[in-house]
Parts: sequence; C-alpha cells; structure tokens
Amino acid sequence: MNPDVLDRPDVFTVSDEAVEAAFPWQVIIFNDDVHTFDEVIFQIQKATGASLQAAFEITVEIHTKGKAVCFEGEVSACERVANILREISLSVEVVPGR
Repeated sequence: MNPDVLDRPDVFTVSDEAVEAAFPWQVIIFNDDVHTFDEVIFQIQKATGASLQAAFEITVEIHTKGKAVCFEGEVSACERVANILREISLSVEVVPGR
C-alpha cells in the first residue's frame, strides 16, 4: 500500500473482513447426470437447513437451468455449505453476490 495514502485523513481503507460482511456471497450448485433428485435435495437440506419444499425448488432450478444459488451469506458460511455439498461430489462454486 502507498504510505502517502495512510497520511491522508480523507482516504480510508476497508478490511477484507468488512468487504466480506458487506457483500453476501453465494453458493451455486451445477447440474450433473450423476446425482438423483433425492440425493441433491437431501444434501441441500443437510448443508443449508432448507425446508424440503425449498430444497426441492432449488433442485428443480438446477435441473432446468443448469445451476442455481442454494445459499447466500458471509464467505466463511458459504465455504462451510459448499464443503458439505461436496461430500457427495456435487459441483459447487462460491462466488461474490450480485
């Protein structure tokens, strides 16, 4: 970082933690030809705590659109959810929210 910036009271920096907290992250699940609807629904419920109906709706979206957002939150929570989804080799990605 430029040391001159630190001496200017009108310029401030934002920590990575503040950015992560301010902008929700998303967990995206991608469609595949390996997992059944029931497997995906169960794993979404396990990872996110979603209701059966919500997990079903996410799974239908994955199937019809090729991918779906299944969770939003701080990056650490998204990574935790993604790791649970990966337990059965689902293809997932954690991305900054939009």
